[in-house]
Amino acid sequence: MNKQENEYVDFVVTARAYKTLLTTKYKNRKIWQKPNPGDVVSTLPGTIVSVEVAIGDNVSEGQLLLMHQAMKMYNRIVSPVAGVVKEVNVTPGDRIAKDHLMVKIEPK
Repeated sequence: MNKQENEYVDFVVTARAYKTLLTTKYKNRKIWQKPNPGDVVSTLPGTIVSVEVAIGDNVSEGQLLLMHQAMKMYNRIVSPVAGVVKEVNVTPGDRIAKDHLMVKIEPK
């Protein structure tokens, strides 16, 4: 029988240190990796309402790329970087899942 070792770690809440046991689920979780700076990825599943850019467009940081509806709320999706739009992977009316690559921008 293979015995799993318990691993305790320190964490601090309101200036008090505690020890906690890391669960197997926590240890086996998918590690988040930062996407490329020009990748615009959905953080929620939802529906694309409008697309304001096309392939080849020059965009500035903070420029509106598209409108995304999730949980009955409209979200303005803006450009994280200045650059040129290389891919637009959505059209109005598309239903997308979480982590869907919506727009790819090549930074300047």
